[in-house]
Amino acid sequence: MLKSHFLIFGFQVLAQFIWTIIFFPIWWYSLGFLRFASRIISFWRGEQRVLGLWVWIKNLFIPMYGQYDFTGRIISFFVRLVQIIFRGLVMIFWIVIGLILMLIWLALPPAIIIATAYQFLAI
Repeated sequence: MLKSHFLIFGFQVLAQFIWTIIFFPIWWYSLGFLRFASRIISFWRGEQRVLGLWVWIKNLFIPMYGQYDFTGRIISFFVRLVQIIFRGLVMIFWIVIGLILMLIWLALPPAIIIATAYQFLAI
């Protein structure tokens, strides 16, 4: 009796293992990638909030500290312009990093398969 249960559960475990191996690429390139991409996008949104880039752009032509004279407007414009440029560069840096991570996510399984094949084939 014990042996029959062992064989039944052994086949179930083997079937589950084979199903996992078959289903993995489907999950990796569909739901897994969507989850990863949504995390990257939420990170970008958080960085945009931290940098306050849209606030700086929105207030570009509004004078700082209530200085409505010509000099105050010019100084405020150039200070905000420099801030927008540097904060924009930081945001572009994070966007590029996120895109690189997404490409790595997509290229990782084939790279692992190719590296494993090279090891077994000794090419």
